[in-house]
Amino acid sequence: MTKSPKIAALAQPESFEAASAELEKIVAAMEAGQMSLEASLAAYQRGVELLQYCQNKLQSAQQQVRILEADMLKNFTRPDIDER
Repeated sequence: MTKSPKIAALAQPESFEAASAELEKIVAAMEAGQMSLEASLAAYQRGVELLQYCQNKLQSAQQQVRILEADMLKNFTRPDIDER
């Protein structure tokens, strides 16, 4: 199965923000209802790719936060609180 040349030529986004902005433009264009069937399918495919990219970036960021929190929390003790 071959991809549309238009889709194949599009590169990976430079950042989460760039992918999100492109995804918003695609959604707006599709909601306008002025696209042909082929253009709609190509836009949908690109949207799925962008969504996956954004989800991967978010999962990576969440994992980094978990790691940072785990390192910070395990070493934190409050000596001013006595067990009662």
